Formats: sequence, structure tokens, C-alpha cells
Amino acid sequence: MLELSIVIPLLDEEESLPELTAWIEEVMKTLPISYEILFIDDGSQDNSWQVIQNLRTQNSHIKAIRFQRNYGKSAALHVGFSHAQGNVIVTMDADLQDSPSEIPALYQMIKNQNYDLVSGYKKKRYDPLSKTLPSKFFNWVTRLITGIPLHDFNCGLKAYRQNVVKSIEVYGEMHRYIPFLAKAAGFTKIGEKIVEHRPRKYGRSKFGLERFINGFLDLLSITFLLRFGRKPMHFFGLLGVIFFLLGFLITTYLIAEKLYKLSQNFPPHQIRQVVEQPLFYIALVTLVIGVQLFLTGFLGELIIRHASDRNEYLIAEKLL
Repeated sequence: MLELSIVIPLLDEEESLPELTAWIEEVMKTLPISYEILFIDDGSQDNSWQVIQNLRTQNSHIKAIRFQRNYGKSAALHVGFSHAQGNVIVTMDADLQDSPSEIPALYQMIKNQNYDLVSGYKKKRYDPLSKTLPSKFFNWVTRLITGIPLHDFNCGLKAYRQNVVKSIEVYGEMHRYIPFLAKAAGFTKIGEKIVEHRPRKYGRSKFGLERFINGFLDLLSITFLLRFGRKPMHFFGLLGVIFFLLGFLITTYLIAEKLYKLSQNFPPHQIRQVVEQPLFYIALVTLVIGVQLFLTGFLGELIIRHASDRNEYLIAEKLL
């Protein structure tokens, strides 16, 4: 069994790969353990794959997987995690903005301090304000929702115990929320380490401002799935009952008001038909929404009941 796997997703990074590999080799000389470097080429259009092939002829530690097209960082990490063989897995970006010199300290935090996951924190960043300010807001909201006190959820430099990455599934754009996925899977010892952030030396960033919008949408999605994925009726059913009761109470009030006015012989011009009042249409809409939400929860429960993985749970240990 290997001690360390270094998983590196990449997209169009032909210039940085030789320098990155040489740097990792120098660092690993100070950490005499067995290791592998696993490059995941996410459909590069430049010569990245040819560079990796050439590097592999010179370095037996290198392994690589190439996608037919670009699928995104989450897909690259998922495939990297599934193929990683090390007891400790370190992830980092290929653009040289993550420093390989951080690897020994991250490894030691997993091995000697018993962390399940350690996330890098780029306290001093060399990015423009158009990236740093939205990032700070994004991380603040994520801390608030997840309850995990990390400052930089999206930092690519992270270290994991092997059973963490084998117990979670990273898909879509969920790579930003791997600490949240780990926590939901029962791995609660999550640490943070201040790491060096280096200016970009080659190429340009592959991510635009749209990642922050997508990030918040993904956060809402993953929060819902983790809390209600196996019990959709608890969410949709509760909302459905609330909306239905609200509509029912409004309708009851309108009918009771009309009956009261009739019993007290109010003048006809003061007695309006129930269906002529705006509140009646609000009540009607809330009744319909309530029924739809309840049925959505019911259908969700039927789907879950027939899902093949409905009773698959993570088991930490067995004594049989």
C-alpha cells in the first residue's frame, strides 16, 4: 500500500507541468515514503497530455488519466479519488499557484494529528479584488450554512485520509463542498492550515465570476440533498401542510365573515361575495401550492422507496 497519493486535476497546463513535477520530486526527497503522482487531464486542448507522457518516461511515480472532453474539476477529482491508492491523499492544482512544499506538513497533520481532512487557507492571495471579495463573501455564507469553520472552502490544496475520499461522491460542481460532504459522511475532524498562494506564472485562470453564482446554487442543492435526500416528505410535506392550512384558514375566515354579516343583518352593499374578494384567490393559490408540495413529497418518498441504494450506509468498522 502506498503512503501518499498526490491527485492533480488539470486543464491546459502544458507550461507548468514539468516545473510542478520537478518541484514535487524535490519535496518528496525530504519525505521518504512511497508515493504516486496522479494527473487527471480534464480534456486539455493543448499539449498537456503529451507533456505528461514524456514526464512519465522519466518518473516512475507518475500515473495519468485523460478525459475525452472537459467534464469539470469535480469529475476529475472523483476519478482521481477512485484510482488513488495512498493512505493519505493530497490534492492540488497544476497551475503552480499551490506550493508542493506544503505537502509534508499536510501529510503529517493527517498521519500524526489524526485529522480526517485538512484544508488549505490562502490567507494572502495574489488575485484581483474581483475574485477575492466575492470569495470572502462566498466562504462566509458557506461557513454559516455548513457550520464548518474554514476560511477557504475552494482551496485546491487539501489532504484527506483515504477512507474519506472513498466514502464520498464528488459530482457536478461539488468540489467546493468536499468538507461538507465529508462532515455529512461522519468525518468531523476537519482542520485548516495556512498555505502559500503564489502568483500565476503561466496561462490564465479557467474560472470566471459565474463560479460564485453556480457555487451558491450548488450549496443550496447539496444542503437539501444531504438533509432531505432520503426523506423528501419531511421537507415538501411540511411546506405543503403549512400552505394548505394557510389557504384553509383564509377561506374559513371569509366564509365566517360573510355568515356573521348575514346574521347581523348588515346592509347588502357591505356583504361581498366570497369569490369577489382578493383574499379568496390568495387562499385558492395557497391551497393549490400546498397540495402540489405534498404530492411532490409523496412522489419523492415513492422514488426513494424503490431506489437500490436506499439502505446503503457508511460503516466505520465491523466486529462479526
